[in-house]
Amino acid sequence: MIPVSEAIHIVKQECTALPKEDVALENSLGRWLAQDIFADCDLPPFDRSQMDGYAIRAADVAGASETTPARLQIVGESAAGRGWHHSMNAGEAVRIMTGAPVPAGADTVQKVELTREIDAKDVEILEPVTLGRSIVKQGAEIRLGDQVLDSGERLNAGMVAVLASFGYAQVSVGRQPRVAVMATGTELVAVDQKPGMDQIRDSNNFSISAYAQLAGATVERLALAGDNVETLKRQIGEASERCDIVITSGGVSVGVYDFTKLVLKELGAEFFFKKIALRPGKPTVFARLPNGTLVFGLPGNPVSVSVTFNLFARTAILGMQGAKQTELENRTAVLGKELNAAKKRESYLPARLRTNDEGELIAEPLKWGGSSDFIGFARADALAVVPADAGVIAAGTKVNTLLLP
Repeated sequence: MIPVSEAIHIVKQECTALPKEDVALENSLGRWLAQDIFADCDLPPFDRSQMDGYAIRAADVAGASETTPARLQIVGESAAGRGWHHSMNAGEAVRIMTGAPVPAGADTVQKVELTREIDAKDVEILEPVTLGRSIVKQGAEIRLGDQVLDSGERLNAGMVAVLASFGYAQVSVGRQPRVAVMATGTELVAVDQKPGMDQIRDSNNFSISAYAQLAGATVERLALAGDNVETLKRQIGEASERCDIVITSGGVSVGVYDFTKLVLKELGAEFFFKKIALRPGKPTVFARLPNGTLVFGLPGNPVSVSVTFNLFARTAILGMQGAKQTELENRTAVLGKELNAAKKRESYLPARLRTNDEGELIAEPLKWGGSSDFIGFARADALAVVPADAGVIAAGTKVNTLLLP
């Protein structure tokens, strides 16, 4: 058995980024950038008003009050998209709207609530205002040529707005890996069938597909393969010709009907690991076929599938897209109740995170009945990491947790 950290390192080492592709900005959400993004202008591109009010000179209203207001002549109006492009003199004011350019000669903006307009010709300023108030200076947010986004970041809605602001109608992103998903086992029937005696409906194909889509892959679900060696061999071989990754579930342990490793061997696969010091998910397999397609053989139990996919297959999918961060996010939390460690294996156990009244992050281990209990796992939002051979980990102990997608 190899440690979890070594297995993750091997996956990262054996994955290379796929060729980048250009997509339209409107199709870029959720994709991983394959280029650095630079500002093509200052932001704001001019001195900009933060308020509706009047652009004025602070010195002109230094002694203003409700009883003795400063009276200024209104000489123009500056609105968003329609500025007043003249020079303002002492004793003058320009009516101004939020987002509009501040005219030359003005050094501050007084908000409209502290003014009183007289016959649309003059305005009374009812309070003094500090120099530069309510003005965002040109380039205060970003300067022309500054880098604003990094290659390897996943584009969220706010980042799409950034790209639009700097004219990126098209953007280079990592190509989405093509992933084929296949479940093995004669006990499985399709989701729309009624299980017969000794049968269960297939759930692994759907959980793996969902996780892979969340990670940015395009997914093809293969037909159930049963425990037939020739069927397994044919389906994996054919899928590997059109996909970057094949992910199987079941058939990787040491049972009489566990054929996945045998099939991969017959297909000429190079194995990187076959067993990990992990609970749940010990018999996870990672290999590469001669044509370069990666294969993850995940255990058949649904919780093992979720844990091993998110630790290993997800890492590969993100790495192929050029993601800067490929592993699950780590948070330190305090255990809400005790946990038992496993001998010789790290445990990655389902938990829910919450914050207590003192602001501490608490990991509440979920009640579950083992690696087949996907009902208990369904509400987990994190994995609590328990070191091997640690005995009983008491409530209140600090532990590492990994955030589930």
